[in-house]
Amino acid sequence: MLRDGKPIFAVECKSGERETSPAIAYYRARTGIPSFLQVHLQEKDYGSAGKTARVLPFATFCQELALP
Repeated sequence: MLRDGKPIFAVECKSGERETSPAIAYYRARTGIPSFLQVHLQEKDYGSAGKTARVLPFATFCQELALP
């Protein structure tokens, strides 16, 4: 998602991963994107404590962005 032409977060989608994708750490180290989200199709919100990204369910992601 962009704000004033600058990325404010990046999203990686998974079907059911619990572990943060190694690709997120790779891109976090090489970009100026301040926030990374890993969205999955399960129900548990794993949060972001001590991780490089927040891992959350797709439904929660949609609710927080006010998507239908």
